[in-house]
Amino acid sequence: MREGNLEAPTRHKIDWKNPEFWNEDALNKELERVYDICHGCRRCVSLCNSFPTLFDLIDESKTMEVDGVDKKDYIKVVDQCYLCDVCYMTKCPYTPPHEWNVDFPHLMLRAKAVKYKKSEVGKAERFLASTDVHGKFAGIPIVVQTVNAVNKTKFARSQMESMLGVDENAWLPELATKRFRSQAKKLAPTAAPVKNGQRTPGKVAIFATCYINYNEPGIGLDLLKVLTHNEIPYEIVEKEKCCGMPKLELGDLDGVAENASFNLPVLAKYAREGYAILSAIPSCTLMFKQEIPLLLDDNADAKLVQDAMWDPFEYLIAREKDGLLKKDFSSELGNVSYHIPCHSRVQNVGKKTEEMLKLVPGTNVNTVERCSGHAGTYGVKKLHHKTAMKIGKPVFRAMADKSPNYISSDCQLSGHHIQQGIREGNFGDAKPELAHPISLIRKAYGLS
Repeated sequence: MREGNLEAPTRHKIDWKNPEFWNEDALNKELERVYDICHGCRRCVSLCNSFPTLFDLIDESKTMEVDGVDKKDYIKVVDQCYLCDVCYMTKCPYTPPHEWNVDFPHLMLRAKAVKYKKSEVGKAERFLASTDVHGKFAGIPIVVQTVNAVNKTKFARSQMESMLGVDENAWLPELATKRFRSQAKKLAPTAAPVKNGQRTPGKVAIFATCYINYNEPGIGLDLLKVLTHNEIPYEIVEKEKCCGMPKLELGDLDGVAENASFNLPVLAKYAREGYAILSAIPSCTLMFKQEIPLLLDDNADAKLVQDAMWDPFEYLIAREKDGLLKKDFSSELGNVSYHIPCHSRVQNVGKKTEEMLKLVPGTNVNTVERCSGHAGTYGVKKLHHKTAMKIGKPVFRAMADKSPNYISSDCQLSGHHIQQGIREGNFGDAKPELAHPISLIRKAYGLS
């Protein structure tokens, strides 16, 4: 028997249509098997709170082995997992094709799905995962300003904590006064001819994402400016729903599939027409690159979209290698502390954002490759916020090092989480500006 995996990890489809997937006895048997393997290894103890929770349960049991842990406590480990995938991609020596076949994140997903199916996920958690519902208020004059103002009050935050389980000290995004999609449609797209490269399609379709559309449309507009400057024709995807990542984190697989059934035919049309599909939020990109194809492995549209989906910097660096990227940067960025979010790392495209930032003259990049602890809704919940800040502390310290002019992360939620951590921690006098990497490239090009 091999001690560890000597090959790149591979993924099996998520067999959620199989009745055995939902069999709780079979699930507990598999949890016990994998927990026992993890107990004998413990390499992942520093990654998130799932593993310390597991090891404490084992060490405090009568037998000090997995058989001494009450199966009712198995869910405590599951509830600490936010599906970052880092254990699978960077630490575990027993991932498939190893014969032990350990896929910890997808086992946690199965357990979350069973919990959701048993109606053991509360209304508050389900509401937090309904990003399209939150976004209905974005862009409505007076209403959005009122909602944003009220959400900043101590009373409102106290009510959110008691009713929705949102920690009153956690950073929360504001709603945009104008949605990205409505602003983008008013822009005149570039009339430049399509220039296909050896590696890249010459035209782009933009999947806006809930966060860009409802919360920070400026990031999406900056992406359009960068594309226009590089004479890359683009279109805004005709219509879209949430990618489904928040529902995946809850285990709502039917909800994920429902949103996918709406998005996939629309996106597949662009894929068939030769567009590169770009999404500026790594979690959304990852859903179409990995999770949806594994859930819907018999869906031809899912495969088409998977092959056409790009991270923006993966695409821009590929354009650079095709000799089709402009490098006429006119503004230096100084010292940039750049954070690689987990859902970017899992895409296995390399450090493309770092490569792009390093193309800018007069720019020093301090790259931090570690989980920030935010992880979507996990970091804002009362149950987990302090843990999320603890997980992120090494990142906060590293990002504040070397007096950065900017802190930046492809995941803007992580960026705000890091900014909060730096402000609350004792990391010197650093008060760097937070800017998304695509916004930094727009600045570097001197685009207004």
